[in-house]
Amino acid sequence: MATTVYFEEEISDKKEKSAKIDLEFGRSSFYGENLMYIMVDGKNVILDEKTGREIYDSMRKLGIYLGYEKDWE
Repeated sequence: MATTVYFEEEISDKKEKSAKIDLEFGRSSFYGENLMYIMVDGKNVILDEKTGREIYDSMRKLGIYLGYEKDWE
């Protein structure tokens, strides 16, 4: 199984700094194809392609709404 980590960090709530989680996501080829995986506090899930695309699309829409995408231009 090969993985490529795209994000790995302990993140805190904006106001309640003691509220923290370990978040990691990336690509996994565990099932013989490139799929997205997400790990939260050590709990790992490998997503099927449809679910991975839905999460990507939703996060992209959220980023556009929040104005994050303009930073890429």
